[in-house]
Amino acid sequence: MYPVDSLRKLIQDIFEQNSLITATWSQLRRRDNVSYTKVQVKPVTLKNQLHYQFAFHYNNKVLHENLTPAEAIERMTLLCEETFRQGLLCTTEADYQILISKKYKVSILTKSPSKTAVDLSHNRKKQYVLEDGVPVSFLVELGIMNEEGRVLARKYDKFRQINRFLEMVQDVIPHLPEGRPLTIVDFGCGKSYLTFALYHYLSVQQRRSLKIIGLDLKADVIEHCNDLANRLHYGDLKFLVGDIADYDELNEVDMVVTLHACDTATDAALEKAVRWGASVILSVPCCQHELFDQIESPVMNPLLSHGILKERFSALATDAIRAKLLDLMGYKTQLLEFIDMEHTPKNILIRAVRGQAGPMTDMWREYTEFRDFLHADPYLERACADLLPDGAKSIGTTETVVTEGNAERSSEKSTTGADSCDHC
Repeated sequence: MYPVDSLRKLIQDIFEQNSLITATWSQLRRRDNVSYTKVQVKPVTLKNQLHYQFAFHYNNKVLHENLTPAEAIERMTLLCEETFRQGLLCTTEADYQILISKKYKVSILTKSPSKTAVDLSHNRKKQYVLEDGVPVSFLVELGIMNEEGRVLARKYDKFRQINRFLEMVQDVIPHLPEGRPLTIVDFGCGKSYLTFALYHYLSVQQRRSLKIIGLDLKADVIEHCNDLANRLHYGDLKFLVGDIADYDELNEVDMVVTLHACDTATDAALEKAVRWGASVILSVPCCQHELFDQIESPVMNPLLSHGILKERFSALATDAIRAKLLDLMGYKTQLLEFIDMEHTPKNILIRAVRGQAGPMTDMWREYTEFRDFLHADPYLERACADLLPDGAKSIGTTETVVTEGNAERSSEKSTTGADSCDHC
């Protein structure tokens, strides 16, 4: 048996040594004293400072309280002296089983440690590339953060979207050229939240030398973006009014970004990217209407006879075709979830990096069988016919009949250019 002072000293030593992994207090001394039945404690990192999270378990809920180390010592001492009769303290050094009698006699059983130290970053909110609580000038200017760096509640979805995008950029950095400035084009940049994020991440955080050009059809939006870039002193970020199909001011581009460019405007941007030999392509397609009127398959009538299902299937089929054509033109392509479906249905990102994806003949056969089964005549294949490998084109290709209406519609949509849609 130990006096209560020994338990107090043990608790203080554990906190002073920062050795606590978890603590659990149970078996109430008096059930009419408090309404919770158990308390669990663990270390967490908040604003780069060590805190301890106390989880109070009630019958139908759990309430949390984050305390500083000094506050945690005081609260833990009160829990063992006034509230509970049993505790288990797991530390990096040992496990301590605590038993306290009705007369406050303390038993401390020491065992070998059963848990390993945890990475505190896993106990906090998701670690973002841009952190909540750390001011970022462009986020403040765009009204996503306040001047203290706190993300506004109504803008948190946009904050998460920006960080998700930057996580995907992080993954492709090894595929970008080194030792020279980068050239990046953002087609259909719209309000340019992600364009500014890309510039900040690569230029300010990564200290890469680069030039980014944002292109959109809306002159008022472009004027606003240029004004903001000037206020932020982002000297190598420029915005232009223009159409994707007509833009020919560059001969070589390292990265092409196209986010929510409508329908075949996405395909026009992908064609530009491939012809430039872009090392990285990041594309979030939108409003994939092209295949809706082309797809025919009696076998799939149970699906295609419902407009909403046909629309969704057409969008998925369009992106599958785009990904396979990019593979055929020398890219390794992935389709990734850009942001949770609950926030927007336009949530698929095509990420492509230069590098052969697999045997060309097998890929071409797989592609043409899928295309012909759907009776599809994709814009991207027609636009990039001269870029597809000769060996691939000669294998098993069947001619797809295109109606005059489809041809006219595809031609019209290809000129919608760099205008982003309202989903962006």
